Amino acid sequence: MSHHHHHHHHPSLDDSHSLLPLQTLDLDTGLSLVPRFHLNLTVHRSDASVKPLDEWQLKRSLIDFLKSTFSIVVPEDDLQVHKFKDLKKRKREDPVARGKLFIRDLTFLSTSSVGHQEQEKKVAEWKKVVVGKMDGIELSLAGVRFKLSVEIPKSDDFEAMRNEWEDVSAFGGGGDRGYSRGRKREPDTIVLRGVPSRWFAETRVSSKPSMLVTHTIFSALGKIRNLDVSEDDGMGKNADEGDEDIVPGLQCKIVVRFEDHREFSKALKVLCGRSLQKQGSRLKADYEVTWDKDNLFRNARSQTEENSRSVAAGSYRSEAGRYQSHVPRFSEDSARAKRFKV
Repeated sequence: MSHHHHHHHHPSLDDSHSLLPLQTLDLDTGLSLVPRFHLNLTVHRSDASVKPLDEWQLKRSLIDFLKSTFSIVVPEDDLQVHKFKDLKKRKREDPVARGKLFIRDLTFLSTSSVGHQEQEKKVAEWKKVVVGKMDGIELSLAGVRFKLSVEIPKSDDFEAMRNEWEDVSAFGGGGDRGYSRGRKREPDTIVLRGVPSRWFAETRVSSKPSMLVTHTIFSALGKIRNLDVSEDDGMGKNADEGDEDIVPGLQCKIVVRFEDHREFSKALKVLCGRSLQKQGSRLKADYEVTWDKDNLFRNARSQTEENSRSVAAGSYRSEAGRYQSHVPRFSEDSARAKRFKV
């Protein structure tokens, strides 16, 4: 089979249907989508003690558990634990802390010899095992017992999202398996939150995200019909948690409407279970990806499909123009310099 291999080891999305679960996908402008496993953690008390939770002890204890149980070494930065505020006022059955675990080194799972189906199955089974062994464990921290529950976030679970929209389309159509007025309601739009604005900005022009750059980057995932990018001030803020305040403008929210459901589905599958990484940056963006239930672009559907298809390119241009009116494509000075070069 070796004649199938590309010269570079990172595939491009034309092979996305065959992008292996553990493969990295290179996008434009030095960005790549890197596989990882993400779990949400919730910590409850499991004894009558009201002693405060020591976050550092909890992290140490979990890191040791992962090492002894799965032989995985998780760097401290990849385990985040946030204590809830005002623990004294909370009910006994309320959680005392919430956290996120990222397992980024998955190389031990990748065997190049196996086919696509097998690798997908192997990774899925491994994830089940990890969840099964971690969910419900008791941790004894300095003699105080805590119980841990873990779950795979929806954003990382392509199958769960697919089941969700299949339900919506099945029940949204008045019992006729989702064919409402002859069209099955299948989503075609992705919403992405929690990525650094400057990664989608025009270098040396602005730190604001640009439609054009965003379009270039996301075209690698599929044919785009429409997109929108805006600044995002705080992803799913939770009043209970001592959340570090997100600085407005540093993150953006990207909405991409793909040409059709198939392109959308292919792109979503690649975005699930990956983080965005930029060459030369140690920062990884552990974004949140969902499918659009609010029909953000549907209002544009009042024209017939054919009509809007031919308009799509034009509307993208005018939107790009609107977004970039304050960001000239190149400054007058540089234009003048180019004009007068002899």
